[in-house]
Amino acid sequence: MSPIAKEVIVSRRPLGSSLSRWFGKNLIRIYMALAFTYLFIPVAYTFVFSFNDSGKSNITWQGFTFDKWLNPCGAPRVCEALGNSIKIGLLATIFSTILGTLIAFAIGRYAFRGRSASNLLIFLPMATPEIVLGASILSLFLVLQVNPGFWPTVIAHVVFCVSFVVVTVKARIASLDPRLEQAAMDLYANEFQTFRRVTLPLVAPGIAAAALLAFSLSFDDFIITNFNSGTVTTFPKFIYGAAARGIPAQANVIASAVFFLALALVIIGQVVSRKRKVY
Repeated sequence: MSPIAKEVIVSRRPLGSSLSRWFGKNLIRIYMALAFTYLFIPVAYTFVFSFNDSGKSNITWQGFTFDKWLNPCGAPRVCEALGNSIKIGLLATIFSTILGTLIAFAIGRYAFRGRSASNLLIFLPMATPEIVLGASILSLFLVLQVNPGFWPTVIAHVVFCVSFVVVTVKARIASLDPRLEQAAMDLYANEFQTFRRVTLPLVAPGIAAAALLAFSLSFDDFIITNFNSGTVTTFPKFIYGAAARGIPAQANVIASAVFFLALALVIIGQVVSRKRKVY
């Protein structure tokens, strides 16, 4: 068949088939663009309204200003709520990371009676609805005559953060090459030296990822916190209370800053991991 005849045949193909082929080739890209648009519209709204020149209400656009970024604590109690969330998040992260790492090593490295049951129990807080978990923890505190407050909230956050830490660290432990530890012992390193110089550095990225996950879960939790915090106001509780009258622009400033900080940490982690792979 001559080239001219081929061109004629191609030109006679219906437009619908060309569009179908184009959609078939670009369907994943279209889906990704729609998904990211859906996810980041609330973030974009929060960021834009952090520059709103509003008073007590931040529902309608009043004008552009940098004043809210220059004075993020201008709204009453917003920085106090942020401080409480950071304190609770850090304490819950420290305790849950230590406890979860120990549990992950025990389950991932050793065979003992009740190991399967322990694995099941670890997943229960992840599968339990937060309202059930929060009410159950509150009931336990009331039975023990412990009033809701700062430390009960920390304990409640540790309860549900431990499961995520265990799953994350255990996945990292399962991917380790046991021959590296055996080689260290062949070179006359004892168990403690092998753990400190070989095992722990290899597991450290998983522990760091688990700690970041635990902090993010604790920082933005509302349901369990609302059950167990009593008069202590965290940042999510502040947002919930202010939503009826319009969340102040300062809260949008803090939320945007937290988002960009988390984004920067993710980017730094990706850059560091790529450099390690290169070298």
